[in-house]
Amino acid sequence: MMDLMMRKRIGFEALAVWLCFFSYFLLGSANVVFNVKHKFEARERRSLAALKAHDDRRHGRSLAAVDLPLGGNGSPTDTALYYTEIGLGTPPKDYYLQVDTGSDIMWVNCAGCENCPKKSDLGVELRLYDLKGSTTGKLLTCDQDFCIETFNPTGCKVGAICPYQVTYGDGSSSLGYFVSDNIQLNRASGNLQTTPMNGSVAFGCGAKQSGQLGTSAQALDGILGFGQANSSMISQIASAGKVKKMFAHCLDGTNGGGIFAIGQLVQPKLNSTPMVPNQFDLSFRILSKFQFCHYLRAHYNVILKTVKVGRDLLQISTDVLDSDAGTSMVIDSGTTLAYLADELYNPLITKVMASQPNLKLHTVEQQFTCFQFIENVDDGFPAVTFGFENSLSLTIYPHEYLFQIRVREGIVLGYGEIGAEIKNVVGLLAVNNDVWCVGWQNSGMSKDGKEMNLLGDMVLSSKLVLYDLENQTIGWTEYNCSSSVKVKDEQSGAEYLIGPHDLSSFCSRNTGWSVTLFFLLAMLHNYM
Repeated sequence: MMDLMMRKRIGFEALAVWLCFFSYFLLGSANVVFNVKHKFEARERRSLAALKAHDDRRHGRSLAAVDLPLGGNGSPTDTALYYTEIGLGTPPKDYYLQVDTGSDIMWVNCAGCENCPKKSDLGVELRLYDLKGSTTGKLLTCDQDFCIETFNPTGCKVGAICPYQVTYGDGSSSLGYFVSDNIQLNRASGNLQTTPMNGSVAFGCGAKQSGQLGTSAQALDGILGFGQANSSMISQIASAGKVKKMFAHCLDGTNGGGIFAIGQLVQPKLNSTPMVPNQFDLSFRILSKFQFCHYLRAHYNVILKTVKVGRDLLQISTDVLDSDAGTSMVIDSGTTLAYLADELYNPLITKVMASQPNLKLHTVEQQFTCFQFIENVDDGFPAVTFGFENSLSLTIYPHEYLFQIRVREGIVLGYGEIGAEIKNVVGLLAVNNDVWCVGWQNSGMSKDGKEMNLLGDMVLSSKLVLYDLENQTIGWTEYNCSSSVKVKDEQSGAEYLIGPHDLSSFCSRNTGWSVTLFFLLAMLHNYM
């Protein structure tokens, strides 16, 4: 089964659809802390292909600091994504949403939804949002500012709904309309302390799900997008003057858990590299000869200048990577693995595997390269270092780009804490945790056919990453994600520590690693 939470943002489409059949929707229908978990935490038997399937689906102010609890982890052999718990409506009700920097809208399944999952294999209790059940909920129309500024609709009739459609790389889709309502968040009010805080956001109300979005495997209540577009939650809150448009995450690749914060990060200080300006995907659909809609989705892109394997600088064609222009690299926490175009993937893999020329390689599920290795992988394989503009580097160690599975007589007994049956595995007869698979993937293998350089959770783990959208930079450093960071409350000038949370204690099931993301949101005083 393919994992919604791990959907790759390559191939993501968000667009407004003004069609008459949407009329039935009308009838059917600061700083904040989110509880987030990893989607692959469920203790079910699952194939390694689910990792790729998840990625294929994805692809004068008074400012406060907000603490967002996050659950999950980015290990390819565990949950491989992060989700949070937020409150929506008045009175507030809790919903579990995937936290994703690679998508631009927030949407939840709504009452009357067609083909929405009724239960989740993750063990969380699913809930449908009901606009009629909230005293603060409002239906958004296509002639309102949010819809006009986000989708620039054509053929809009005054008072008609503002619909959305999100289509993922595997063909799954979410169809619905936009509403606005209160969102309940937790504001940092002291060291490792929070107080409740409310804001207002526009989000999608899911009326129809298709494909894997309608199944119970890895099901959640929706997705919380943190992309750059005007429709994302952080963009909405920032444009309202409630937050500084910046956020940071630190995903613990060793112990699970981590931090996700929206707002001004005070400590530690990070070096940064510029984002590539105006890097958009243009998605559009012809609705009729009179109607069409389009939507621009901005990636978090930076400029890659060099690639080193161990101490050796890879010699790559200047058509792809030169010292002046470089090439674009996408940073996406909503993707699990790391994807490289042919011109980078082939020399990198060749150089990495040359360090162990006598290994017997096996292909698992026609896409993962695996091998037996009983020694310490950090001693036996080289680190990979990407060099970016402004002399910022990112080092990925062997234990981060390789992951273990357990195999006996051709059957994968488990990887991480999940078991899975693997067919056509010949020669892998290990009985201990000494079978390793390569996490680097060729982007040419993606279902959307695009070649793209993209770094997902696999290589972002154990790094503190800061997205500064106000100054259009991204920075990072290696960091102990089980520790804390310091953020600033702009209203009082106070600086507070925010530490990781474990959502497992709040969930009915026995989960594995759990990650807490803290969002440091800056809210105007009159909104508190």
